Amino acid sequence: MIADRDLNIVYVNPSVIRLLSESEADLRRELPRFSVAGLIGSNIDVFHRQPDHQRRMLAAMDKTHAATIRIGAHVFDLVVTPLDEDGQRIGFVVEWENAKYRLQNLDFAAEIEAIGRTNAVISFDPQGRILTANTAFLDVMGYRMEEIQGRPHSLFMPPEDAASPDYLAMWEGLRAGRPHVGRMRRVAKGGRTVWIQASYNPILDESGRVVRVVKFATDVTAQMQLLTQLTDMMREVDSTAAETRGAVEVAGGVTAEILAASAAGGAVARAMQEVGHGMDRARQGTEAAFAQAGAVSDNTDAMARAAQAMGGIVALIRNVASQINLLALNATIEAARAGDAGKGFAVVAGEVKNLAVQAARATEQITTEIDGLQNLSNGVAQAVLSIRDAVGGVREEVSKATTAVQAQTEETEAIRDQLEAAAGAVEGLARTMTGISGSVEKVSASLSRTQTASDSMSR
Repeated sequence: MIADRDLNIVYVNPSVIRLLSESEADLRRELPRFSVAGLIGSNIDVFHRQPDHQRRMLAAMDKTHAATIRIGAHVFDLVVTPLDEDGQRIGFVVEWENAKYRLQNLDFAAEIEAIGRTNAVISFDPQGRILTANTAFLDVMGYRMEEIQGRPHSLFMPPEDAASPDYLAMWEGLRAGRPHVGRMRRVAKGGRTVWIQASYNPILDESGRVVRVVKFATDVTAQMQLLTQLTDMMREVDSTAAETRGAVEVAGGVTAEILAASAAGGAVARAMQEVGHGMDRARQGTEAAFAQAGAVSDNTDAMARAAQAMGGIVALIRNVASQINLLALNATIEAARAGDAGKGFAVVAGEVKNLAVQAARATEQITTEIDGLQNLSNGVAQAVLSIRDAVGGVREEVSKATTAVQAQTEETEAIRDQLEAAAGAVEGLARTMTGISGSVEKVSASLSRTQTASDSMSR
């Protein structure tokens, strides 16, 4: 825009007309006399509420002057250059520019500077080539500026990610003006892994074209290591909780088995007690049998002695029979001597002789029977003695068995008592392990909350 020495506008170029036309509606609310269509030929006073002040300032101007003016919501940068000829003021040249982008850039630069005091900052062109980086970023990645300037962003990428579709899509989105935010794994100098929480911010010119990408980043490597440790701890705690729950289940099973064994032990103890009672009765029976065998043995001995005594009686009878036979013989002889007078006596002598023969036969038969009885008595006596010895052996074995059964009964009862005590101890252990399992699960939940909180804080 050019004005003459009287400050009348004589020329306006198309750029100024376009700039003022975009703001005309707002400018007219602040400057009622302003009109783009009537700008040429009007006085620059139409831009000022206090024209006298502006005229005095322009009259005193002897060199180029830069100023920023605000009209309503609009801000303009002005560069006013006085035109002189032969020492005489002939007019002014006024350059207009929208100050919005300059001020935005100033604000943005100030913000970047403030952010850069606590964050790593790096900028790229739209193709991903490195333009600038602050000290914080260089420290995080371990590079010097001259080592990275002009190099591609993929310098910081893990090799397996540099050609991935996601990485290519990220830069396509940035070139389209879409920011990208997230937690990312990067590779520092020397291959060291670095985790950053970063935002990629496309910077647009006034036409909306992306001219650069500024990245703000925070080093969260330590937090990620902590999260990894927490994850490992949670895995271990979960494993411990699972093992504890398994141990509780096993303890419950063991308790049930021990209780069953205790019940079985009780049944065995009762059975052993019954066996013990039976053995006591058997011992008593064998004692009675032994006593009866002794009595039978005594009776058998008496019978044997009686049989022996009968042998003496038989001998006596045999002697009597012999005497009778001798008497009969003498009577026969005397009868023969007497002749007829002795016939009656001979008859008696014959009868006596017959009686003697019968007595002898009876004696022989009795002798035979007594011999058999004696042999039988001796056999019975020997058998009874054998039975008595056998019953005595049985009595001794039954006594030993009774003692052993009593000892086994006592041991079985002791085992049952120990099983009951063990069952109680295992039940207590199960309760304790259940408490431990609950505590472990609480620890796991606490670790999970800690991980979530740490994860949130690192974002």
